[in-house]
Amino acid sequence: MQARLGSFRAYMVRAVLIPCFGLTMAWGAETADAWEASPGRSSSGPRAANSGTGSPLEALPLTPFMASSRVVESRSKDENSVDWKGLTNDSWRFLAVMQGHRLAREHGTREGLKGPFWDNYASAIENLHGWADGDEFYVNYLGHPMQGAVSGYIWVHNDREYRRAEFGRNRYYWKSRLRAAGYAWAYSEQFEIGLLSEASFGAIQKQPPAQGFVDHVITPTIGMAWMIGEDALDQYVVKQIEARTGNRMIRRLARAGLNPARSFANLMALTYPWHRETRPGVSRYDPKLEKWLISSGLAKPPAGSTVMEIPDEPGPAPFELALSFQPQRLFGGGTSTPCLGGGGTAAFRVSSSWQLVADVDGCKMIGLGTNLSGDSLAYMMGPRWVSPSKGSLSGYVQVLFGGNKLTEELMFPEKKNQLTTEALQKGLEPPIQDDYTEQTDTNGFAVSVGGGVQYKLNTAFAIRLADVSYRHSWVSPLWGRDFSNGLKIASGFVLRLGTW
Repeated sequence: MQARLGSFRAYMVRAVLIPCFGLTMAWGAETADAWEASPGRSSSGPRAANSGTGSPLEALPLTPFMASSRVVESRSKDENSVDWKGLTNDSWRFLAVMQGHRLAREHGTREGLKGPFWDNYASAIENLHGWADGDEFYVNYLGHPMQGAVSGYIWVHNDREYRRAEFGRNRYYWKSRLRAAGYAWAYSEQFEIGLLSEASFGAIQKQPPAQGFVDHVITPTIGMAWMIGEDALDQYVVKQIEARTGNRMIRRLARAGLNPARSFANLMALTYPWHRETRPGVSRYDPKLEKWLISSGLAKPPAGSTVMEIPDEPGPAPFELALSFQPQRLFGGGTSTPCLGGGGTAAFRVSSSWQLVADVDGCKMIGLGTNLSGDSLAYMMGPRWVSPSKGSLSGYVQVLFGGNKLTEELMFPEKKNQLTTEALQKGLEPPIQDDYTEQTDTNGFAVSVGGGVQYKLNTAFAIRLADVSYRHSWVSPLWGRDFSNGLKIASGFVLRLGTW
């Protein structure tokens, strides 16, 4: 497991920081500038029509929101479809980078390749349970969301109809990012449990504590939030830097360094890290000229400008997808244990005041004792009543039914040291976690009652200010500890779909 953690740290540094900064410096300014400024690169639009006319605007991009990548331009045959060939190629490259890195640096992954493929794969899938997977906090909540953001941007680059969307309060942008989040979820599931996944190459989930569901939820959901954050930085910070300086190196560093996930996705498309779908390259982009061209009617405004702004609409959306951070306290039989984690909730509206809710959440137990760890996973569904909206605030109450799985693991460090020493002396493989740990779990029916308040920013987005719920689970004690009751306080973000 330590090898896995170490490789993730190395992956984050090598696969993100180096492409964003080192390659920016190494590729050479003159080659990039010459390519960006080369005549006749665009095969469509006013610039192509004016080619060779001698117009003073000939060298300037009359359509500043056209792609500036040779790779992406070659995919622009049908602007209302997805470039499945480009999407497949970019996704394969990303998968090859991640899996190649695992195979090259993780001893446990290479060991997991031994034995019958299908038996190892089935064992890894069958062992999935709980929330935590043994990785450190920043690996789960920083590294994996970055993976989700990269795969999301890979989709954006190949989603011809929506790839020029810019951050803003508009339908076009939020539809684009929702489509990207859907692909990021599918890509994440493939990487975790697909035929070309951690479960198939190395059977990672076969060995504890790598069996948790945290990455299945966090990668696509916080990955989408990561994308939105990078989009906002590009719109309100990077553009401001570009408006204040024409220095090409500063512009490259701003575009690549402040949008690391997008930069890595650009590399997977075989283009420069600082490439943008929404404006020309760093040598040609002129914010003042851009505004003048738009006001003169010579160029199209950014996709999703104010003319596409979302109107306010009261009441709950037909579909809501929420991501929450939710500390819990598990108690029973005189014991009380804090549990930190998160979850995702999908709510389908069945009438003006009622929704059908599906909720999955998990948390890692804190303070159980030396060498003892535990986690909780709850999966529930039920009705939710939504109060009539009063301005931007709305409240709800809900009753959910489902299950709760609890797991505890006790490690014996003396046994680990003894087995490790014996393995070194005899030239054997180091012991696996099952050799020096003992695990117990319980799974039972659960009921949850609670309610919350959320603040609607617009019809596309809301903030869940607070959600308080009590859950009772019919589960057995774990080594004498009773976790049958839980009190949860959640807050997070809500994507509201179907109204835009």
